[in-house]
Amino acid sequence: MAKYSGSAKKGAAPIVVFGNTTQFSGRLKFKETLKIQGKFKGTIEATGALIIDKGALVEADHISVASLTVYGTVIGSVRAVDKIDMFPGAEVRGDIQAAHLRIADGVLFEGQCSMTGLDKDVEIFSRPTEEIKAELQRNNG
Repeated sequence: MAKYSGSAKKGAAPIVVFGNTTQFSGRLKFKETLKIQGKFKGTIEATGALIIDKGALVEADHISVASLTVYGTVIGSVRAVDKIDMFPGAEVRGDIQAAHLRIADGVLFEGQCSMTGLDKDVEIFSRPTEEIKAELQRNNG
């Protein structure tokens, strides 16, 4: 069952939760934050954050998100624009690509890792936001 989880913090982004009894196959696209507690199989292409909860299983052709937080199991290649965090008990089987990576003790990771980042000469604070977004979308496309 998918449900909306309102945030206690005023102004915080809402979180949509696929509950632990949810099984979904197909293609997911979202802009905010999604937490998967059940099972998913397919493709995920999003500009928001993805959280794979403890006990959750995600089998994906590929995952493209802003950030990924893993407590459960992910099978498939992952590209995160910002970061990937893997917490104790997490399993990630597949190649990953991100600007920042944190792997805790007790994580099973099988795959190759590519660290991405901005060119050293690029000053992101001097560029218009629309220009940065357009570049990120071209790279994700």
